[in-house]
Amino acid sequence: MSEPASEQRRGSLLIIGGGEDREDDMQVLERFVALCGGPDKRIVVLTAASRVPEKMWAIYDAAFGGMGVARRSEVRVTSRLEANDAAMAADLAQADGIFITGGDQKRLLALIGGTRLDEALHAALARGACIAGTSAGASAMSAHMLADGKADLHPEKGAVSLGAGIGFVQRVVIDQHFSQRQRLARLLTVVAQNPYLLGVGIDEDTALLIEGGGGIEILGAGAVTVIDGRHMVSNVADIRNRAVPEMVDVRLHLLPSGSRYGADGDSATPAALADFLHIVTNIA
Repeated sequence: MSEPASEQRRGSLLIIGGGEDREDDMQVLERFVALCGGPDKRIVVLTAASRVPEKMWAIYDAAFGGMGVARRSEVRVTSRLEANDAAMAADLAQADGIFITGGDQKRLLALIGGTRLDEALHAALARGACIAGTSAGASAMSAHMLADGKADLHPEKGAVSLGAGIGFVQRVVIDQHFSQRQRLARLLTVVAQNPYLLGVGIDEDTALLIEGGGGIEILGAGAVTVIDGRHMVSNVADIRNRAVPEMVDVRLHLLPSGSRYGADGDSATPAALADFLHIVTNIA
């Protein structure tokens, strides 16, 4: 007999900044397999973000195979017609773990956004699966997705565009390869124009784990940077396009690997992080 809906375990999200170790200690991937329930569980790799899905699948087929995952398979999607295939969607919804690879997040959403496959991802999370996304797959996890653009030295009005993501987390914009590609100015650009949104930058070989019970953990080799502009004073509405905005009272949190905070109301959570924790753990 299945558990009552109110007692079912909600799944977890593992949001990876790209460049995760796939050959040596594989800390991030090992944790993903553990979150799925162990190597005997069924893991599906979604390669839709990549223009060379066969190469992407070969990488993760070897990595997960090396960890003893026997029940591993690829879902390869090349059209929205395929993404609306009922049998494929039903099969994906029953996976214990789903890994969304890197590539181009715009391509990923153009192929699966609003389709049965999109619905299947949410259904899998609701029934307790772990869903991981790396690089483009990480950016796609939020409702507001960082789609394109760059800002090299300073934030620049209009330099970055957003799109609609998968929507597992709300009120958050996720950037990846964060420290390695020096993307602080890019994420500040997003926050300057969208202070309602929290900016989350994730380093390579690093992951933000959002647990179904409401906690977060940072794991891997680097750190997660959080930018909160909700208290900001800015002139961004009045300056010309590509100008550098004034941004006063922007709050930045740096969460290195090993940082861990519990569910809402945990007395160990700093007050300045409580709002972030509440927002980011409200997964759907």
